Formats: sequence, structure tokens, C-alpha cells
Amino acid sequence: MIASRALLRSVAVLRFRIWVATALAFGALVGGLIRAQVNEEKQRDQSEETETRAASTPKPKKSPTPKTKRHHTPTPKPKTAKKKSGAKSKSARKEETPKPRKTPAPQVKEERAASEPAATPPRAIAVPTPAPTLQPKPARPGSAGDQAQVVIEKSGIEEDQGFEPPPSPPPRRGFWPWSRPVSYRYLTSSVIEAIRRAPVKRRRWQFIVVHNSGTRQGNARVFDYYHKHVRRMQNGLAYHFVIGNGTSTGNGQIEVGDRWRRQINGGHVHSDYLNNISLGICLVGDFNRDQPTRAQLDACEELIRYLRDRCGKTERGTIPVKPHREINPPRWPTDCPGDDFPYSWFRRF
Repeated sequence: MIASRALLRSVAVLRFRIWVATALAFGALVGGLIRAQVNEEKQRDQSEETETRAASTPKPKKSPTPKTKRHHTPTPKPKTAKKKSGAKSKSARKEETPKPRKTPAPQVKEERAASEPAATPPRAIAVPTPAPTLQPKPARPGSAGDQAQVVIEKSGIEEDQGFEPPPSPPPRRGFWPWSRPVSYRYLTSSVIEAIRRAPVKRRRWQFIVVHNSGTRQGNARVFDYYHKHVRRMQNGLAYHFVIGNGTSTGNGQIEVGDRWRRQINGGHVHSDYLNNISLGICLVGDFNRDQPTRAQLDACEELIRYLRDRCGKTERGTIPVKPHREINPPRWPTDCPGDDFPYSWFRRF
């Protein structure tokens, strides 16, 4: 019994080993087949890629060839049309005759263009002759200072619109021409003539600004010296007009400054732009402690009204009249023309 059991065990072990061996062999065969299939698929994919590349590359090579043939095809047609005879040749000639007529036209133009440069060299030889005309350049240094001064001061003005004609003589009192002319009280004939002679451009002046000198006495000559030598202002007196208070000049006496005669910008406002478009009138006096005299205010009113007539109207109408404190930029506040100045007087304008 023991021996039979051992035999049965040995037989079972052999069967198991045989089964395992067969399974391994079968697995190896299956793996080999799968690998072969995978390799074949790879080879097919590679062959397809090569074919697609080969098929795609020759297409751009073939595209330019027919274009060159099409360009060359129309040229031999006129040659063949000449050899043929009969109605066909005549019709072909009729159709093709305008083409050779057009071709000689550019040739003639080209021949003319080719002939023109041949004629131009003698003109080019004559070009150096105007060189002596550049000799007047040395004359500039003499007037450079005056020109630079005027250009700098008049920068920012609008385009030239001509000059404003001087106003007519002072108006007459009555309707009839034999009535007496109105005589100004403070505008003397010399002041009126100085205002009329100045070359005023149209819309040159946009504002009239009233100042006080901050001193109890003085005149245009004293202020001119102070502005030129103390404040180092190149053009001297910063105002266009000065009205005296009876100390250094007469009470209500009007003095015309050089800036008006030359029609250059003032130096009375803390803004280059406003100085370029505003006239400055200075009343002598310190109006934080005193008030302007009645004569000064009347003289200033006469001057302002005559300047409005002389300078013409602006885009906004008549030239506005402003105190210095209202037109000065906010960054540089000022109390000019003083706290005691009667500001209700500006309502007249």
C-alpha cells in the first residue's frame, strides 16, 4: 500500500511538470507571434511614412513648371501667325497688330529717357555757378542779437493775421461835422500818436492787466532802471504804460513804455504765456496803504478805452480788463494792485 501511494505521487509530479513545460512552450510561441506582428506593423508604418513623404515632396516642385510654360507660350504665337496664309492669317494679324504698335512706344520713351541724361550733364555743370550767392551769410552776426530777442519774445503768438489799422481821429461831440472834436483830458497828442504808430497785429493782445508799483513815488524812467539793472530784465521796463500820481510825474500823466513801441511781450505777470498776450498798465503808488487818485483812475479809463479801439476785438469780443491778482497763476499769488484798490471800478469795462 505504501509503495502504491509513492508511485501515485511520483506520477502526479511528472504530470504537473509536463503541464508546466507545455504551458511555457505555448507561451513562448504566442510571444514570438505577437512580436512578429508588432514588427510587421512597425515596418508597415515606416513604409507608409516614407511613401507619404515621397508623395508630398514632389508637389511643390511640379507647381512652378507650368507657370514658366504659360509665360513663354504667348511669345511664339506672332511668329506662327506670320507663316500662315489666307483669312486665318489676316484675322490673326488684325488681332495681333495693336500689340507691336504698343511695344515701340516705350522703346521711344526709353530712347528719349536715355537721350535726356546725355543732355543733362551740361546743366549739372552750370549748377556750381550759384555758389557765390551764399556770401551774404556773414551779415547775420551783426543782427543776430536783435533777431533772437524778437523771436524769443514773440514765440507762442498765433499765426500772422495782418496789422490792425489805426483808429480814426477822436470822435466828435455832435452829429454835425462842424462840431468840435472831443478832447481827451489825459491822453495827450503825443501819447495818442505813440499808440497809433505802433505796428499792432490783429488779435495780438488778449488782456489788459492793471498793476500798482508798490512804491509811493516813481516814474517810467526809474522803474526801467530798476528792472534792467537790479532785476536783470533785458528789455527794461516791465510794463507797457505807467500812470503817475503827482510825485515824480504829473497826477494822471501817462507814459508810454518801450515795450509798446516795439510791440514785444511784457514782464509784469508771472507767466511767459500771459506776458505774451497781455498789456500791462502800472499805476504809481502802494495801494495796500493808500488809494489811487481820481486822476489816475480817469487817465487809466481813457487809456484802456483807446487801447481797445487800437488793438481791435478778440475772439471773445472786446479785450477784458483784469487786476493783477486775478490773472496771475495760482502758484504765485499776489495782492497787486493792493487791498485798498477800488475793485468795483473794473465793472466799467
